[in-house]
Amino acid sequence: MINAEPGTVFVTGASSGFGAAIARRFATAGARVIASARRAERLTGLAAELGPLVLPVTLDVRDRAAVTELLDRLPAEFAAIDVLVNNAGLALGLSPAQEADLDEWEQMIDTNCKGLAYCTRAILPGMVDRRRGHVINLGSVAGTYPYPGGNAYAGSKAFVHQFSLNLRSDLHGTGVRVTCVEPGMADTEFSTVRFSGDRAKADAVYTGMQPLTADDIAESVYWAATLPPHVNVNTIELMPVAQSFGPFQVARDG
Repeated sequence: MINAEPGTVFVTGASSGFGAAIARRFATAGARVIASARRAERLTGLAAELGPLVLPVTLDVRDRAAVTELLDRLPAEFAAIDVLVNNAGLALGLSPAQEADLDEWEQMIDTNCKGLAYCTRAILPGMVDRRRGHVINLGSVAGTYPYPGGNAYAGSKAFVHQFSLNLRSDLHGTGVRVTCVEPGMADTEFSTVRFSGDRAKADAVYTGMQPLTADDIAESVYWAATLPPHVNVNTIELMPVAQSFGPFQVARDG
């Protein structure tokens, strides 16, 4: 990873989907992985699967104090974080903005924006002091391309994209790298969460097409992190071949 050493990777939202796949990819390559998420039982299972290289920690990234306290009590062998993967995030609902649930908007903003900012701000000083490190943020193509019902979710991912670019500017000359990985359609628990556990509705999103997988995203993250330390990949945008772009919507009279 950094200078070809195993290193230490902090992954948020590691209990399922992209986060679990990212944790597996780094751990199997010999990295130490701090796997954080809210669901402790899933993290325990992941640690049992991957062994002592994985440190499971229960964390809600929306809790600013908890983020700071966690870093203060990391074991010495996990304390110097080389790669931060800000993966924790979610989408809720597909209602148009005028009908959307404000509580859902708030939860998406708190997790996708504020939680990412809390973790980044807590971990960056150590990277800067060591003059090495890599912040990898999970964005989305939704942050670039609008779609009906995207509203607050898409806005939160636009924040992730722009925040990542501005981190690059702030970190100029420090040796710390920043990458934003922006996937398109991927078959994980994401849609199940978006549709409040309605698995049939979630499955319908991917009917008749081959979406990206969590392993595809994990491989992209791992690739960016394991390039030589003088190389910074600013943005990775990836979609399944079956997904592309449509024409503008036009409302017509009559």
